[in-house]
Amino acid sequence: MNNAETVQQMYDAFLRGDVQAILDRVSDEVEWEYGAGPSDIPWLQTRRGRAGVAEFFSSLQGVEFHRFEPTTIFEKDRLVVALFDVEFTVLSTGKKIVEEDEAHIWHFDDQGRVIRFRHRLDTLLHKEALEGVSELVS
Repeated sequence: MNNAETVQQMYDAFLRGDVQAILDRVSDEVEWEYGAGPSDIPWLQTRRGRAGVAEFFSSLQGVEFHRFEPTTIFEKDRLVVALFDVEFTVLSTGKKIVEEDEAHIWHFDDQGRVIRFRHRLDTLLHKEALEGVSELVS
């Protein structure tokens, strides 16, 4: 199985609610949201290791997904980039986030395990929806 297929399987597991299937594909020392600056957004916190990835998925209990659709997955060597159309509501504020072409960046080791992951998205949109500023569409 190539890394792009692994990413697709992890997305399928996410849609089924099978977090363990995702955790089984990440390195013990995975860097989640690598390179991200400080953020108050619970689902965009920098995390490390499988326990950190599990915390990320727990943070998603604060949102309700309406759409989570990969539109394109690119692979080169040990790097996979996926573009997504995403729509969800922040439950604490009722505000909706709609993103087209949100990017997910996956880095793999030579055993096919995820060693780094990062969302590339409109962080201001997420922050304002979390704070209840307005219903925004990106």
